[in-house]
Amino acid sequence: MADKKVVFVAFAIEDERIRDMIKGQSLYTNSPFEYIDMSVKEAYDSDWKTKVKARIQRSHGVLAIISKNSLSSTGQKWEIACAKELGVPVRGIWAYKEDRANVAGVNAMVWTWDNISNWINGL
Repeated sequence: MADKKVVFVAFAIEDERIRDMIKGQSLYTNSPFEYIDMSVKEAYDSDWKTKVKARIQRSHGVLAIISKNSLSSTGQKWEIACAKELGVPVRGIWAYKEDRANVAGVNAMVWTWDNISNWINGL
């Protein structure tokens, strides 16, 4: 297996269940990446963006969980924009089969473990 890669997962809070599934999948498979959880459990504090930016800078890539919820998630939009500004690769995965939301500037793929692994291994 290749060296582990650090991946930041960006998601709308409404898609937290999907984020949890990815976390579980990474724990119970031969996962090629380390997982960084920056979910907001409390209201945004004043230095949230500073903390997130530092974590994105330490990441090899940002995996964005894409759904219709992404279209109104200001936090997720900011995380994606921050990654792009820092030159960190961003790739989207669609959260649900029936939801193929399009987030401007994010190339999304079908959520399969092979798709995620291939993208991460290419970082």
